[in-house]
Amino acid sequence: MNEDSILGIETQDIADTRPILIVPYMWIGDFVRGHTVVRVLRKRWPSRPIDLLVTRLCAPLVDYMPGVRSGIVFDLPRGRLAPGQQRALAAELRSRNYATALVLPRTWKAALAPALAGIPERVGFLGEARFGLINTMRWDEKKLPRFIDKNAALALPDGAALPPEWPVPQLRVPSEDVARWRQANGLGSGPAIALGPGSVGESKRWTYYPEAARLFAERGFDVWVVGGPGEKALATEIVAAGGVRVRDLTGTDLRNGVLAMAAASVAISNDSGLMHIAAAIGTPTMGIFGPTSPYLWAPINGLAATMQQTASKLSCQPCQRTVCTMNDHRCMRDLPAGDVVDTAERVLAQISVR
Repeated sequence: MNEDSILGIETQDIADTRPILIVPYMWIGDFVRGHTVVRVLRKRWPSRPIDLLVTRLCAPLVDYMPGVRSGIVFDLPRGRLAPGQQRALAAELRSRNYATALVLPRTWKAALAPALAGIPERVGFLGEARFGLINTMRWDEKKLPRFIDKNAALALPDGAALPPEWPVPQLRVPSEDVARWRQANGLGSGPAIALGPGSVGESKRWTYYPEAARLFAERGFDVWVVGGPGEKALATEIVAAGGVRVRDLTGTDLRNGVLAMAAASVAISNDSGLMHIAAAIGTPTMGIFGPTSPYLWAPINGLAATMQQTASKLSCQPCQRTVCTMNDHRCMRDLPAGDVVDTAERVLAQISVR
């Protein structure tokens, strides 16, 4: 579908070159989904440069986001205001002469530096009573069902109807970068399954990645375990179960995870940042869902397969909890490894046919 028909809005003044700042959510998956906001703004104002505030963790993603001029790397501490750092960030923002700031998070802290910087137009939802910090207030957040709707609506004119489809997030990874990465890691050029066993919250973690890795290896596939340092112990367990065809590719650099997802034939992940990265790249992605709703949290890019247990109806599902407090985590334990591996093989077969 043509992007113009998706958005259903008019391109505005193409001579307007005033820069725009987006203050996104800084969780990896949410940051990726924020690229839809970039695409909506690019449709409205093709000539206005767009920058993103970004943490060091998420900074590599900016390099692969079309339509973004630059990322402003600045790590504000979680859980406290840090007024000195806010003032330093405000000085940096002031030097860039932004005309508009879209503040996606609803917190008081997220809106402070743009206000201190004197950015003339600061758009956001009411949130934590941010009167004065946000001077172009939106009031209808509760009417918007999904996270993507809440974010991308801020890039539309106030009161505009939501489009039937949003432009999907995109991450464009050059093929030569992928080839160099595979060579540097001694991974060859054959098909591989990327596993993303981590997530924010234990309840979103599927139980049977070690068994799935073993089954894939037995069927002749290379398997890569992808994630951050928090997944190192789990990666060790998965490698031990799967044998020599399974590689631990966890580490501290998110760029490594981006390149792994770009190089993989199929990505299998919990509801996590890596799932959104793989989908935005265009890698066929299988998302495993238990306590969270695919309608609310799956990538709008679409998934090659949405995996959920279907053996029995669980009254607690989806609970949206980070730790299971009911039914002994059955929403994840009742999805067998064989089902996931068989589905992955069907996805690979469909790719081969295409």
